[in-house]
Amino acid sequence: MKKKIALVTGGFTGEAKVSLKSAAVVEKNIDLERYDVYKIIINREKWCYQDASGKEYKVDLNDFSISLNGEKIQFDGVFNILHGSPGEDGKLSGYFDMLGIPYTTSSTLTSAITMNKGYTKAIVEGIDDLFMAKSFQLFENSPENTCKVAQELSMPCFVKPNNGGSSIGMSKVKKVEELQDALDLAFGEDDQVLVEEFVSGREFSIGIYKIAGEIIVLPSTEIVSSKEYFDFEAKYTAGVSEEITPGRMTPEEVIRVSKIAEAVYQKLNCKGAVRMDYFLEKDTGKFYFIEVNTVPGQTETSLISQQVRAVGKTVKEFYTELIEEMWV
Repeated sequence: MKKKIALVTGGFTGEAKVSLKSAAVVEKNIDLERYDVYKIIINREKWCYQDASGKEYKVDLNDFSISLNGEKIQFDGVFNILHGSPGEDGKLSGYFDMLGIPYTTSSTLTSAITMNKGYTKAIVEGIDDLFMAKSFQLFENSPENTCKVAQELSMPCFVKPNNGGSSIGMSKVKKVEELQDALDLAFGEDDQVLVEEFVSGREFSIGIYKIAGEIIVLPSTEIVSSKEYFDFEAKYTAGVSEEITPGRMTPEEVIRVSKIAEAVYQKLNCKGAVRMDYFLEKDTGKFYFIEVNTVPGQTETSLISQQVRAVGKTVKEFYTELIEEMWV
């Protein structure tokens, strides 16, 4: 008998549109000979199952079930592809934990921590060969904090919501005069903001997941953006960025970053597929940590799928591995 999988998408933030695109790709590539898949859309107004015709059926939140033609459907597991809150910040996983329903992504604690860029940096700092750009985590948009950043950080710098994703609300500040506008934009998205000094180097992203106790590190993708930095448009608009998989690194650099990625995955106690973003600094060859994404995008232009195919695996096989790992 095929297992019933809830494909959870949507969300409460600006990333909801990206989440719906990711879900469409997963839905198209998941192995329907092994699983019955039900797309569950979550937003602030309602939780519902949407069938192929677009008809909606309300989710019973008492046990996360739906009723179809008089039959009660309960799920064997959840494929979580909900970016941002509540799918990536631990809220949804806590709910599933209480109901005893397994899911493909990290635990409540790991999800909550990794959603906060500043806290994540504090935990992974100290991993061998991994460096951190000088930064401030701000909890208030005040003249005092603006002055502190201007005095103690070198320009250019990045200003970004501490709990956000998809580069929404993020700015690259080249001059002190631009700093306050960037802080206003970021604080408009979040009540915490991270300000980091710019690292001169090339940007990469690397996928990591665990199967049967073994941590698998995928090939890195090098991101060459035609924009000032890898912003929302560069991430989700085809042709704006060139994505090279495997990225251009020496064999020694590949070995070194693979060890770093595995250590980050372990230290944060991740589960399922995550993506670590990093800079390879020009001239020094140092790896600088950017962030970890515990619900990486699965849109047509996303990076994980490229990396999976680079190791000779189909996306369908990859999704099957993630789903089966729920019950290990």
